[in-house]
Amino acid sequence: MTNAALIEPVSTLLGGAGGAWYFTPETLAAGKAVGLDGSRFYFVGRGSVLGRVDWRVVASAFGYFSPSILEKMWTTGLQRCELETARTAHLDALADFGRLRLSDATGLEGFCSAAELLVDAASRDFSGLTLFAGYAAQPVPEDVPARAMHLTAVLRELRGSAHLTAVVAAGLATPVAHIIRRPDALSMFGWREGEIPEPTEDDHRRLADADRMTDALLERFYDALEPNQAAALLAGAEAIVDAIGRDAAHL
Repeated sequence: MTNAALIEPVSTLLGGAGGAWYFTPETLAAGKAVGLDGSRFYFVGRGSVLGRVDWRVVASAFGYFSPSILEKMWTTGLQRCELETARTAHLDALADFGRLRLSDATGLEGFCSAAELLVDAASRDFSGLTLFAGYAAQPVPEDVPARAMHLTAVLRELRGSAHLTAVVAAGLATPVAHIIRRPDALSMFGWREGEIPEPTEDDHRRLADADRMTDALLERFYDALEPNQAAALLAGAEAIVDAIGRDAAHL
């Protein structure tokens, strides 16, 4: 398998696994401990890597969400909890999820080594990869299960940031891209029925263009991997999903 062919399966696996920890009972409890409900812990915790910024900055990095829900969750969340406290709690919850779910997974050392090379390659040019840049700047846990889960989340943000950039470059409004890809998740992203226009055939074409562009943006980073490293990345991603469970990883 070429490195270019590796992008789609790895992105799919890590895209699901990298978000599987957001609303687990343990993560919700971690948010509650710092005064945040699940939704606010998600928005403030995930966005905290950007620093204490205006909600519009967070909206530009997240994409897809209704501005009204993002403004509400970010501003009220910061009224209830200091940003640094939320960031520490969120990253700790991520690490703890890895320790809980990945302690028996195999091949994580090779996965971590390959993932770190990929993060390092992407970190040489952060342009357009805002949320990834924020996550890449955070400390990485030393123990392997937590390290693997942390890197899974970072690589999820790498693909997500690249795709958001590609969607915008393709001339497609992010809410329209969202309704094409996840038509049953409107309310979860803060949209009401009828707020997003019905996607056209041209919108579908633009999203397909954005998907191809996303892979093209990522390919130069994946070129940093030798064949054995690429194989370790894919094998580790599969092991992580298997350990978490495909239902939990939304696959």
